[in-house]
Amino acid sequence: MTRWWKRSLAAQFIGFMLLALVISQALAFLISWDERDKALRAAAKGEFFSRTASLARLLESLPVPLRQDVLLASGTGYSRFWISAGDPADADQWRTVAVAQLAKPLPNLPDSRRNWQVQPRDLPAKLGYEPGLFAAANASDDWTTLASGPWSLPHPAKFLYFDQTNGMGLAVRLSDGSWLNSAYHKVMPSTLWNSQSLFSLGITAIVLSIIGVFTANRITRPLRGLASAAEALGRGETVEKLPESGPDDIRQTAEAFNRMQSRLHRFVEDRMRMLAAISHDLRTPLTSLRLRAEFVSDPDVQQRMLATIDEIQTMTEATLAFARGEATVEETRTIELNALVGSLCDDLAELGQNVEFSEGAKINYRCRPEGLRRAIRNLVENAVRYGGEARVHLFHTPTTIDIVVEDDGPGIPQNATEQVFAPFFRLEQSRSRETGGVGLGLSIARAIVRHHGGDIVLSQNRPAQKWPGLRASVSLPKVMSG
Repeated sequence: MTRWWKRSLAAQFIGFMLLALVISQALAFLISWDERDKALRAAAKGEFFSRTASLARLLESLPVPLRQDVLLASGTGYSRFWISAGDPADADQWRTVAVAQLAKPLPNLPDSRRNWQVQPRDLPAKLGYEPGLFAAANASDDWTTLASGPWSLPHPAKFLYFDQTNGMGLAVRLSDGSWLNSAYHKVMPSTLWNSQSLFSLGITAIVLSIIGVFTANRITRPLRGLASAAEALGRGETVEKLPESGPDDIRQTAEAFNRMQSRLHRFVEDRMRMLAAISHDLRTPLTSLRLRAEFVSDPDVQQRMLATIDEIQTMTEATLAFARGEATVEETRTIELNALVGSLCDDLAELGQNVEFSEGAKINYRCRPEGLRRAIRNLVENAVRYGGEARVHLFHTPTTIDIVVEDDGPGIPQNATEQVFAPFFRLEQSRSRETGGVGLGLSIARAIVRHHGGDIVLSQNRPAQKWPGLRASVSLPKVMSG
């Protein structure tokens, strides 16, 4: 889960949106909860007063024998009504009676056959209190006489709370001197996260997640295209210009990448043209020097001069060939890497070179095959020239495909493993079975491999041995195609 969160911009975007939603909803609930609670209690109180007033008017117009039936029919799941002969002056005693009245079942319930005698077991569990504690919750509060404002009838009335503010009581004096008693009790939900709010929050979160996925995809799609183009450009491929469209930030990023790509291409082309021009222009003075050397009378001096001129000529031709090879743009395509390396080793073996290839599993790889073949050929020929034989095999690492070329030669000093890649650098003292070329083979090989996004690393096979051998590892990034 943590890895997915770190790697996915869409996941982070949606996560932050949902976090903002939860925080904003929580703050809104906290701010509005007190007002909501007061509004609900005020509405319940107003409805309780109105219902009691309507019932008082109705009772005034009915004969006394019918009043009890009307009272029973008026009861609800949260309220009860009864008539007492005298003034309920004692508030605490009235609360006890109210609890008993609320405990009575309604006539229309399945257990209506039970008698109306109050038993301790009849006290409803929904009240959440023992009878004594329930009745004593507001023991210090007495009746409050209602003024004409909140009370709409001319009849005297008084009001009290019980069970904190969850219960309300009302006593109204009727015209015949009796008192209509009304008791109401309903526990207001105290939790912020009820089923309704959680359902609303869930629906909102789903809608926001869908919008977040759509938005994040619009953001990440051009970024993925940019990453793919940058990877291909780093591997030396020809990349089409990115579309310069969309929001300003995305469009400016695409424009900057296209400008960078154009500048890099111009820089490489100018460098190759300059190198090729220098190598070409050196031929004329070298020819002139060769003609002048022919007129030197001392044979030894003449021979040394001609040898030096030949060496410069060889280096110039090699440089020119290198420049031409760098300037040539080869199409990138998918090949079977084992087949490429295996056919190269077979060709060299047919020419009489001691090359052994260990074939492995098929690997489809996107590259410039002629360039890669040239780099591996340089490494294999070096191994045969200086080590007498070359063993070639491929293997995988978690992030790369490695082509390894090993030999049993004298190896090279540890401190020279980077120097040998410098152009025209030769280390004949360490690998002196026969004189090598001009010193461009490893430079060309590394340049080609680095253009593919990889690198070449040299190391000794057996450091403690007299003939440690050399191990050349070509590490290519896993950019494969099925």
